[in-house]
Amino acid sequence: MDIKVVIFDWDGTLIDSVEHIAESLHQAATDLGYPELEREAYRDIIGLGMVEALHKLYPGISHEEMTRIREGYSTYFFSKVTTPQNVFAGMTEVVTDLRAAGRGCSVATGKSRRGLAEALVSSGLGPHFDTTKCADETRSKPDPRMLSEIIEFYNIRPDQAVMIGDTRYDLEMAQRIGMPSIGVEWGVHQRDVLQHYEPHAIVDTVADLRGILGI
Repeated sequence: MDIKVVIFDWDGTLIDSVEHIAESLHQAATDLGYPELEREAYRDIIGLGMVEALHKLYPGISHEEMTRIREGYSTYFFSKVTTPQNVFAGMTEVVTDLRAAGRGCSVATGKSRRGLAEALVSSGLGPHFDTTKCADETRSKPDPRMLSEIIEFYNIRPDQAVMIGDTRYDLEMAQRIGMPSIGVEWGVHQRDVLQHYEPHAIVDTVADLRGILGI
């Protein structure tokens, strides 16, 4: 691909954190007496901002209850520190080689700024990214606001960047702004879901991703 900038989702794309997020949400909600949902329900909202995720999981939830769940979630989630070992095998090298090839790298995530700031440091990936956008400082996926802000940072067109993500929210976000996307199957959603958003490619191995990116 003749692309100047590669934009990565974080959880489920770069970091193997899907199950930890799902379990943290489950624990926080059930601690407060909310019904236990199927694990897939918790997985399916990964990629959204927390406010949007909780509205989808528990329609009609009050602001007060949402605050309590979010506090509980933070306690569970931050009890485990993201480390370099949580980066999917080969993805550190992908980002390193993209930078060596002169391409910009950035992150567009549903995480909070606090969560991403800590993970950028503890994962060791932070120095590779020129800019990062989080759901709590712009708009949640699939609204394309964060992609608009990233391409504005680089002063490029949407077709000069590519969004790489594991969820339909990532690919829909890119589709809505006219940006090519690549779906990865090692996170939340599989090919049957991802293909609805007309990605440039869907890959199930890091080697295939490297081939598409030409590195």
